[in-house]
Amino acid sequence: MSVRKGLLFAVLSLLTLASVVVATGTGQVHIAASEVLASFAHRLGLDVGTAPAPLAERVLWEVRLPRVLLGLAVGAALGCAGALMQGVFGNPLAEPGIIGVSSGATVGAASAMVIGAALPGGGVTGTLGHAVSGPWGVALAGFVGGLLTTALVYAMSRREGRTEVVTLILTGIAVNAAGGAVIGLLMFFSDENTVQAIAFWNLGSLSAASWPVLGAVVPLIAVGIAVALRYGRRLDVLALGERTAATLGVRVERMRVSLIVVTSLLTAAAVAFTGVVAFIGLIVPHLVRAVAGPGHRALIPASALAGAVVVVLGDLVARTLVDYQELPLGVLTALIGAPAFFLLMRRARERAGGWG
Repeated sequence: MSVRKGLLFAVLSLLTLASVVVATGTGQVHIAASEVLASFAHRLGLDVGTAPAPLAERVLWEVRLPRVLLGLAVGAALGCAGALMQGVFGNPLAEPGIIGVSSGATVGAASAMVIGAALPGGGVTGTLGHAVSGPWGVALAGFVGGLLTTALVYAMSRREGRTEVVTLILTGIAVNAAGGAVIGLLMFFSDENTVQAIAFWNLGSLSAASWPVLGAVVPLIAVGIAVALRYGRRLDVLALGERTAATLGVRVERMRVSLIVVTSLLTAAAVAFTGVVAFIGLIVPHLVRAVAGPGHRALIPASALAGAVVVVLGDLVARTLVDYQELPLGVLTALIGAPAFFLLMRRARERAGGWG
């Protein structure tokens, strides 16, 4: 690993640790960084520093830390998924949503909310309606919806045993449009409370974070990232062209299928409890590539670390910018990501000498 890449990983690791300490200590109940570190040390059995007061300790471990860790997991998953998609398609403007997983997850989550509200006792604890439209029911529906939509896009884009990249992209665009229409119909036939719930989920938030949620999400994301890291060298070979990659022993079609599955797993797990967090998978890998270079063995883990930092800091702004109010995380990432996306397109056009 070059000195430049080693320095990048060192900086990203320090930023990750710093973002955890700052985010867990910042909020309506302020906790000094020294107290946060002392609390962590005490949990490890080390008698170092002064732990925070009991109330602050409870806020730290029951509210802040699960939320920060969920942000790390979600950001890492989306950053890694974006790097994979850009490698598979050979295009720095590709992102996980292009295969329909985000749209499918939203349709699944919205369907659970609407069905749960329509069942007897919808919204009342302990009833079937609440079980379907509650956080776990919505998350499961979103996860399954994302995976099923990806499978549909993949099946529709296959021809003679091969997946055509252009067809895959166009199919994803069409399925995303259809998903948006389904969501609109679900909202049209829903009551006001369900419409608000669907809209809030679609805007993205880490407010559902808890230790049980982490127990469900983190293993899936960890497996997805671990598998993704194994494909770094083969993605570098694929960048030379499909024929060259096949000549060098890479099973291109098999790898593409595997990476689409991994991407859908990462993205579906990431959005299951948080809703849609836009542009992380698009912007983060591209920015990391500008520093680390195009090699995927460094790009994939660096994108995961950078995505984790961006989501944690974005959530910190979302919950502290306005007192006693929480802004939707997805709105903030979109406000930053959309201008960055247009800038990337402009730079790509200038490098290509125009698009026509």
